[in-house]
Amino acid sequence: MLRNFVMTAATLACLTSSIPQPPGERLVRVYGDLATADHVAVYVPGSDTTVATFDDSFRRPGGAARALLAEAARLAPGARVAVVAWLGYDSPKMLSLAATNDGAAVDGAAALRRTVADLRGRTRAPITLLCHSYGSVVCGEAAPGLPVSQVAVFGSPGLGVAGRTGFWVGRGAQDLVKYVPHVKLGPFGFGADPMETESRIFDAGPGGHSDYFRPGGVSLRNLTLITLGRTDEVTRG
Repeated sequence: MLRNFVMTAATLACLTSSIPQPPGERLVRVYGDLATADHVAVYVPGSDTTVATFDDSFRRPGGAARALLAEAARLAPGARVAVVAWLGYDSPKMLSLAATNDGAAVDGAAALRRTVADLRGRTRAPITLLCHSYGSVVCGEAAPGLPVSQVAVFGSPGLGVAGRTGFWVGRGAQDLVKYVPHVKLGPFGFGADPMETESRIFDAGPGGHSDYFRPGGVSLRNLTLITLGRTDEVTRG
């Protein structure tokens, strides 16, 4: 089962339908059935994500959600999983000033918190945040006090906030984000590398920045195991 929630500047961007949103383009798509799910994942994508490219491949939110569901069916055939592919914020262009600071992430975090609250009202299943690239900054801002069971960040330029702990962290061996300076100077940058500050590092395999949901890859397997709550089976990086 697949459900779509689409908005443009005048339409709502989240699962909720009465909260005003800033101008921009949004798409939140649910794969699976929230009403019967045993496990729910919310995938928060990074920069350069648009409605037009939302479903292009496993490198985009829709394809990533489908890949996660397929891997869950392989690893746990009886498990009922729903994936919320969440473009609920203004994803910044990669080559822009907006991608070098947490302004879009702060606004996105407020929207993400509303979405998770809405989900919690719809399901009692554990909710896992899966946060890629700039999306990890959104999750870092949103996570404190959020009723989620796990948070996994991958390809992260930094969490944008000091003192975040308890996240799962992964980075592909060929991910060029490792060359991003892990500093924060005034409004620019995102601070320390979570690969150095977090202890729960999962094996993300040999891939690049957009390969975390590649079918058959170790990263997809580990992200699926985290979603399923089978964290003792996650291979460490």
